[in-house]
Amino acid sequence: MSAREEKAGFVFTGWHMFGVLILFFGTIISVNLTMAYFATTTWSGLVVKNTYIASQEFNGKAAAIRDMLATGIKGKLTVSKGEILYDLTIPGSGPVEADKVTAHFKRPVGEHQDFIAEMLPIGNGRYSAQHDVLPGHWIVEVIAIKGDKTIMHEANRIAVIGEAK
Repeated sequence: MSAREEKAGFVFTGWHMFGVLILFFGTIISVNLTMAYFATTTWSGLVVKNTYIASQEFNGKAAAIRDMLATGIKGKLTVSKGEILYDLTIPGSGPVEADKVTAHFKRPVGEHQDFIAEMLPIGNGRYSAQHDVLPGHWIVEVIAIKGDKTIMHEANRIAVIGEAK
């Protein structure tokens, strides 16, 4: 074998480098586009429609909540087998009657399963609604109104375990 003869084998060319760059950046761009798609289609991210107006109303809402908490009214939510129950009481004093009680069920992510349950009084500060609640995590916002005043407004995160019946 002379010094000029070379062994035949693989030669890394500019086209190979071009292919490596396309695969590398193509993977990064594909992952970014997939993540952007999931970020824009799963949750709106909307908490309030207008943040400026919400900031202007904050002090009034905080004062109303302090007044509501001073009454001592407590609520207890129970979800089971197609029925939603809510009890309003003042500990040590007994049940509290309200004119209207609504429960807003919201998924922490997504809006397609959200619903509002209008609860009907069944006596002694207890309210009921018939609605199947799918298993999983929910944020439940309950609002009780008597006259033109909100007597209870609370939001709790709950987990419904098992099948909806």
